[in-house]
Amino acid sequence: MLFKFPKDDKNFSWTNHVKNKMLQYRLSEQKIKTVLKNPARKEEGIAPKTTAVMKRNDTQKRKEEIWVMFRHANSAPPSRNAGLGNAKAPMRIKIISAWRYPGTSPKDKAIPIPEDILEELTGIL
Repeated sequence: MLFKFPKDDKNFSWTNHVKNKMLQYRLSEQKIKTVLKNPARKEEGIAPKTTAVMKRNDTQKRKEEIWVMFRHANSAPPSRNAGLGNAKAPMRIKIISAWRYPGTSPKDKAIPIPEDILEELTGIL
């Protein structure tokens, strides 16, 4: 089965780290976007100015959570005509990482990030 890597567009920017994790954890672009649009829980990310969202992904055989870490970034610099009209610059989301967490993570505590991902993230940020 071939894997289709997501491409950057006006709403989303994908890091190479998240693309590798999508391969490792078999997560599709649509699954990550679904978690972003309709999260079951939202926590503060481990990196500055980041947010992590989670959605349950339970089956009969396996109980797990899918986590996505992202940050907001403006997709375009402010225009010269910023005072004209009510047009607001669209927010672009930079998706930093995604992972599967087996079981149920504790609420309102540090986000459960596997050690290998944590090491890679410290290198990126």
